[in-house]
Amino acid sequence: MRTVAERSNARPPAPAQRHGGPIAADLVTFGVEDPRRTTHQERAVGADGDGHVGFAGPGCENGVHMTTLHSRTASGTVPQLGTSMPCPQPRGPVSGLLFPILRGDAADTEPFVVAARALAATERSDPRAFLFDEDAQICLTALYELHLQGIAGVDDRWEWDSDLIAARSALEVPFDAAIGALADPPTGVDDVVAALWEMTAPSTAPGLSGHMAHDANLTQFRELLIHRSLNQLREADVHTLGIPRLAGGPKAALVEVQSDEYGGGRPERMHSALFATTMRELGLSDAYAYYVDAVPAVTLASLNALSLFGLHRSRVGALVGHLCAVETTSALPSKKYAAGLRRLGFGKAATLFFDEHVEADSVHEQIVCRDLAGGLVAARPAVGDDVLLGAAACLAFDDLVGDHVTRCWDLDRTSLRQPAG
Repeated sequence: MRTVAERSNARPPAPAQRHGGPIAADLVTFGVEDPRRTTHQERAVGADGDGHVGFAGPGCENGVHMTTLHSRTASGTVPQLGTSMPCPQPRGPVSGLLFPILRGDAADTEPFVVAARALAATERSDPRAFLFDEDAQICLTALYELHLQGIAGVDDRWEWDSDLIAARSALEVPFDAAIGALADPPTGVDDVVAALWEMTAPSTAPGLSGHMAHDANLTQFRELLIHRSLNQLREADVHTLGIPRLAGGPKAALVEVQSDEYGGGRPERMHSALFATTMRELGLSDAYAYYVDAVPAVTLASLNALSLFGLHRSRVGALVGHLCAVETTSALPSKKYAAGLRRLGFGKAATLFFDEHVEADSVHEQIVCRDLAGGLVAARPAVGDDVLLGAAACLAFDDLVGDHVTRCWDLDRTSLRQPAG
């Protein structure tokens, strides 16, 4: 365990600076091709007569998904195409047993439970290796999704099936250990709020957001949005699970922040809706979890860590800490992402999601750190360590995914995986 680093301001270091570089692991490389041009002005090149643009996406026999591009204003939105996760493709023997069960093609759950327990019990020289296990992470993603938007074609009764919960619980043991090993939160902290500010202080290194602002091409922006889409298209939902687990001032603080995340009652201003608009403007599908088969295990692990914190009442401290890290580190990168999109010729409809976070999160960071986290720890001192773990985990996963993306791009490779089928 490390102690709180001495930093100033309130932003995080760039990837590979805070946690000592990427974990030794095989580079995740796949073969998703995107033949389109790399400027906004040229995005119609290669489109058919109806304004469709080809994109390599999951669920397409020839690897190309056709998305219609429409002209939109900043205030107008189009409903997202899907509200449930598509049933993912298996990534190994364990998920190969799970998905036939969910689809109704197999009735016996015991082989899956046995296989999940065996996978969980596998010895690993580095517990963090579990974060790169494609089979384990896609299983967790699907099992968690049963408690959220659900999976297309899957009976809702599976949500509380005792065998599936037993398998998920088994997988959560090495997953939780991997999160702890990756996060490496500070210890011996007396002032949790001060520690949160120090943990999220900025780095002088440009990082991924600096690359997106100055150098990224359109293909790279699309890839980054795909990585982020599984979380951003459900933005705020998992953190909202903390509301019934809080009381008094901390509950009021979380409600205040989440109200902004949900657009203050205006559906078109919900942050998930704004992100969906950005995806459409860049020629991507905005259907919920559409790209679940396109992202690698490390991206799923980041998503799954938040789900673990949100679905377990005992982890409300980690959930709060995770939100603190999100809100205190998003304004500056969002400003850079918006600048990068404008550099490529995109307008307000594409940048509004990021512009909104520059303004809103500058206010939210004070509320979540002082009123939410500070109030929670004052009322329940025992959760202080978990608050710091949740924040450290969020920052570490941002680094981990960012490292993966930039390493792939440095090698002129896609950071996505080749979709099955």
